[in-house]
Amino acid sequence: MCAVALTGCDSFLDKQDPTATTFVEFFNTEEDLRRVVYSSYVDVFTAPNNRQTIFYMEEGKSDNAYSRVEGYHHQRIANGNFNSNTAAFLFYYELSMKHLGRLNTFIANADVPYVESEEVRQKYKSVLEALRIWHYFKLTARWGNVPFHLQPADLSSALQPATPKEEILNKLFPLAEEVASRLPEDEYTTNKYMFNRYSLKALTMRYALYNGRYELAANLAKEIMDSKKYQLYPVYKDLFQYTAASKNKEFIMHFDAEARGNASTYSFRDLGPHYRTGGGQSYTVPTKSLVDAYWTLQGRPIDKCPLHSKEEYELKPTLNRDPRYSASIMGQGDNFYGEKIDIFNENSPMYYEKERASKSGYWFRKYVADADAFKSGGAGTMDFGLLRYAEVLLTYAEAKIMLNQVDDLAKSCINQVRSRAGLDMTVADVTLPLYANYSQQQWIELIRNERRIEFAGEGLRYDDLIRWKIAETELNKPALGYTQKVNGELVSLKIEDRSFKPYNYLWPFHENSLRVEPGLTQNPGY
Repeated sequence: MCAVALTGCDSFLDKQDPTATTFVEFFNTEEDLRRVVYSSYVDVFTAPNNRQTIFYMEEGKSDNAYSRVEGYHHQRIANGNFNSNTAAFLFYYELSMKHLGRLNTFIANADVPYVESEEVRQKYKSVLEALRIWHYFKLTARWGNVPFHLQPADLSSALQPATPKEEILNKLFPLAEEVASRLPEDEYTTNKYMFNRYSLKALTMRYALYNGRYELAANLAKEIMDSKKYQLYPVYKDLFQYTAASKNKEFIMHFDAEARGNASTYSFRDLGPHYRTGGGQSYTVPTKSLVDAYWTLQGRPIDKCPLHSKEEYELKPTLNRDPRYSASIMGQGDNFYGEKIDIFNENSPMYYEKERASKSGYWFRKYVADADAFKSGGAGTMDFGLLRYAEVLLTYAEAKIMLNQVDDLAKSCINQVRSRAGLDMTVADVTLPLYANYSQQQWIELIRNERRIEFAGEGLRYDDLIRWKIAETELNKPALGYTQKVNGELVSLKIEDRSFKPYNYLWPFHENSLRVEPGLTQNPGY
């Protein structure tokens, strides 16, 4: 960390004068500040071609999906085939630490009035501080106790012990509130991806929920709802297609064209079928576990709905199903670009045993647009939402459930999400007598599944497995795919075995990190 923090800034921005190393040369104009902020986003959070970090590929770390390429790190983390020498842990740790060093240096110098407008300086400084908070939220979620510095590091920092996670969080949450108060309330006309007041509050809300700070999470969610600045887009499936991805009031944190420097996006290549053009690579594909998690149109688990048997639902995933299934996933017998998918046809590029086909027999439909099927390399211009208003609603509901305070607003939040999805609200409405005597555990099961299917393919599931402490159950099951009936028995495609040990809730520090930072202590079990 220290070595990176002290490297200076001459290579961080593409300045006209590549030898510039002082802040008077870096911070001459507002555009200079904007480029600092943009680089801090795109290098870590909004790089469209980085399959190790892009949010939808994160699904491959969880029971929702399988990632077929080991080098992108998600596969190994999901199947448990890792240790303290696994490259993934050096990559993710160094990525954040490198940028924290840069952010600390820029933040420490942003108040020096090279740019005359104090309002402009404060805006960009606050956005940089918000990015620093985001890094520390992610680091503590993965490693627990980590080095914590809000000033540029020096050589002695490497010898200091890591700061306890709770101590870091006790500083981060008030700091996030203070920084948010300095940011403008409204989204920017340009550079929408940059933090504003409510997008930072929404991110803080997410990590308050992740860390069991339920009152804070509920209060932040309520504040965002009361602002009236966001709303659910009426058609769920359109949010993840060109129809509405760039024009809706549901996305609170944006991964749009400006966030990626107008570069192409590659969600079709990464998630789509290996179609006739060869653009789709099926890098990350849904599992049977996710498919079976979609409840019925009436909002009931597939093994508790009297209309059909569980076997019928397993054999035909579209039967009487929550409409979010067909909006999010496609598989055997579904149509793609006017053709019926047949994963058992050896002459089809979608044959499940081919290298670039789906090993599960399913594909994500989210972010996979027909319009991109014939574009070179599967490139497109799809915009994404890193945090949606639906998450605000379900966060309020979950926080209240965990506090055992299921009020009318919590039920309304669930109903809003279910109604927008197209469920049969004559049965799925949680204010009906059917739900009146629900125990806290029943509400927990409902909200957890609601989150899983609402945000399938959006990179949230792994964090949910970890914070709910259910990874030991779900990631010790084999990853399975499409199910068919053979000789009277249900048979599912077998992808891989998986393993999750009790100590895997925290990641190991890589051996290189321990050598460079003697103050670090390896997490238990590694």
